Amino acid sequence: MAEMLRVTKLRIGNLITMDGELYRVHSVDHRTPGKGNACIQTKLRSVRNGNLIDKRFLSDEKVEKAELDNVEMEFLYHDGTGYVFMNTSNYEQVHLSEDVIGEGVGFLLPNTKVKVDFYNSEPVGLEFPQTVVLRIVETEPFVKRATASAQNKPAVLETGLRITVPGYLTVDELIRVNTETMEYVERADKYDN
Repeated sequence: MAEMLRVTKLRIGNLITMDGELYRVHSVDHRTPGKGNACIQTKLRSVRNGNLIDKRFLSDEKVEKAELDNVEMEFLYHDGTGYVFMNTSNYEQVHLSEDVIGEGVGFLLPNTKVKVDFYNSEPVGLEFPQTVVLRIVETEPFVKRATASAQNKPAVLETGLRITVPGYLTVDELIRVNTETMEYVERADKYDN
């Protein structure tokens, strides 16, 4: 029996099945009109063909959570056509396309450990740790301005990911980045293992 999930518990990245098809939750918006029942407006991306659909649920509805096998794997390298991961328990290697990894490509350094989600033995997505440590490779120099508010500036990280960081950070500093929001969290002393 598949696990049923209340739509109020849906989060970005969840995988659900509807009408026998697998969908990844792309966005969730809780709406409470002045009159009538609350609803959940979602955007769902089909894992099979990549189409994005809008779907509205009543707040008391339930959806079928996709039954996934999570396998811990380690990212090895990018070979030009895809990304190679190794199963940490049996050392089998899996070749994943950028479509499966999505925006998470910006968090991948060699030896990064992730959970790969398999649906019916086919890889359908990755689960990253809550935060990852990356090095700043390009940013503007710090210029102290006469202002009481914090100054932010764009930065490029070693994986090519572009984020906004506090103005006092410089090139070659290690920072912790939230993998869900793609935002700066804090400075870091060393890479995570």
